[in-house]
Amino acid sequence: MPVELNYQDTGGDGVPLVVIHGLFGSADNWRSHVKAWQETLRVVTVDLRNHGRSPHAEGMGYDTMAEDVIQLLDRLAIPRVHLLGHSMGGKVVITLARLAPARVASLIVGDIAPLAYGHDHDTVFAGLRRLEDGRPANRHEADALLGEHVKERAVRLFLATNLERVEQGGLKLRLGLDEIQDDYETIMGPPAGEGTFPGPTLVLRGAHSHYVTDEMLPALREVLPEAEVVTLDAGHWLHAEQPEAFRESVEVFLARHAA
Repeated sequence: MPVELNYQDTGGDGVPLVVIHGLFGSADNWRSHVKAWQETLRVVTVDLRNHGRSPHAEGMGYDTMAEDVIQLLDRLAIPRVHLLGHSMGGKVVITLARLAPARVASLIVGDIAPLAYGHDHDTVFAGLRRLEDGRPANRHEADALLGEHVKERAVRLFLATNLERVEQGGLKLRLGLDEIQDDYETIMGPPAGEGTFPGPTLVLRGAHSHYVTDEMLPALREVLPEAEVVTLDAGHWLHAEQPEAFRESVEVFLARHAA
């Protein structure tokens, strides 16, 4: 059953750019990009279910998450969009483009292919559970708790964006962690839907990431036959590691496919 997603909308004219985050992310992660894009575009950033300020609900299937986004577009009376999704969000936008291609003016996929992936978030789940149990009073304590399981500081800083202060004091996670972990197998699976999305498509991948390798490109083009693949000097978090190159690639693509 669809849920009413939290969103941020810059307003403006024209076909909006709808931005969808990855696993453990939120609309807040895209603030710097939105600040730049809103000069020329209407930008709508979305919190997927169990993320950010959106409701917690069972079911993380890609068809379910895409239907949540379609319902939001209906609520905002937006008939057609440019879609940008990173990682898990990339699979959501591929699914939406398959389910409702008439609503997608163009597709931008950040460092993900329409394939199943291996399980590599065990330490992240362990760190987030430690945060839940530890009830940190401040961000220094939170980082120490996360650090018992997650060694990469950049990953800890990213995960800490999911902390919010509560009235009784201290910090708590705003993630629907139970719902995410219960359906983790589905999240690691391929996008939902069948067939291809024949519209304009940009795939941005990181040169130092294993998520979109050359070996994956034939399978990617079976689903996204018009995909233009651009490689940035970055890892999986290419929009954070190479923000200017990422923004420029998106802007050049959108300028060519303005609708």
